[in-house]
Amino acid sequence: MDFAPLLKAIKSKEFSPLYLLHGEEPYFIDQLEEALEANALQEHERAFNQTILYGKDTEYLQVIDAARRFPMMAERQLVLLREAQDMRSLKELVKYAENPSPTTVLVISHKHKKLNGNLALTKALKKNGIVFEAKGLYENKVPGWITTYLKGKKYGIEPEAANLLAEFLGTSLGKISNELDKLTINLPKGTTVTTKIVEDQVGVSKDYNVFELQKAIGHHDVVKATRILLYFKANPKAGPLPMVLGSLYNYFSKVFQLKELHRKRAGKQDIMQALNLRFEFFLQDYETTARNFSEAGIRQLFGLLREYDLKSKGVGSNLAGKHENELLKELVWRMMHLGKGGG
Repeated sequence: MDFAPLLKAIKSKEFSPLYLLHGEEPYFIDQLEEALEANALQEHERAFNQTILYGKDTEYLQVIDAARRFPMMAERQLVLLREAQDMRSLKELVKYAENPSPTTVLVISHKHKKLNGNLALTKALKKNGIVFEAKGLYENKVPGWITTYLKGKKYGIEPEAANLLAEFLGTSLGKISNELDKLTINLPKGTTVTTKIVEDQVGVSKDYNVFELQKAIGHHDVVKATRILLYFKANPKAGPLPMVLGSLYNYFSKVFQLKELHRKRAGKQDIMQALNLRFEFFLQDYETTARNFSEAGIRQLFGLLREYDLKSKGVGSNLAGKHENELLKELVWRMMHLGKGGG
């Protein structure tokens, strides 16, 4: 079941006797767990009808004993098993999952990884309850998620500001939501978040960031790339090498894909859909880079990214031990000298 309809069902007080909330992205699990805790019971019912257990300190019989109890002066009881990934005897809950109590809502929160789908427990949970997999968001989906999150709180955001935040904050939705909440705490409802607001309140520069660096490389703008590298040197947290390498790989992967789409004579809308672009000005940027780099050049560029990823980890004696910024400076110089000929 998808996140939005499941959250809506919980808030509408449509409950299942069993919930398995598992997967890589804890944000979604936390949101659903909070919704269940807020809606399954009324405030005065919680003292006698809500049980919270933690996997590391719990055995399966404790969970079953709690789940088999009858609610006291309430329609149902709620049993929350948190951090179930740390519970050694979790698989033994299969007998309860095969025959759950109709007056209990048992919630199993299994964070940071999936519960094996081939387990008898997982199959029983799917048969008699609701299983939700909390998948991590791909990087190219984060700006859209930021836009939707802020819209739900009655704020707007410029596309460039959403991309800037996505580049800076990564893909952890918990971290992103916390930063967005702090960002908007003093902004009136209805405000559109701009790059200036992001720069002032989050501390990331709209002119000196990974997004602008990849554009400078793609457009062969040596002066701009040099300024960004100097900014990164003075502000190491603004451009850590692992984040820059990942961003450059994703960017040039799209450029390479664009060249393939051109060869197939794909139309503009098909291209934007294939590259997951929401606005034409993003496509214009990729088009410029595609003209500046041949396919052979992009292949060599991928090789450089792999080479410097290894060197940043100490593999490659000629550069091992150098400061991250020095490695990045040499990488950018070599990338910008590939060009149309590829070397």
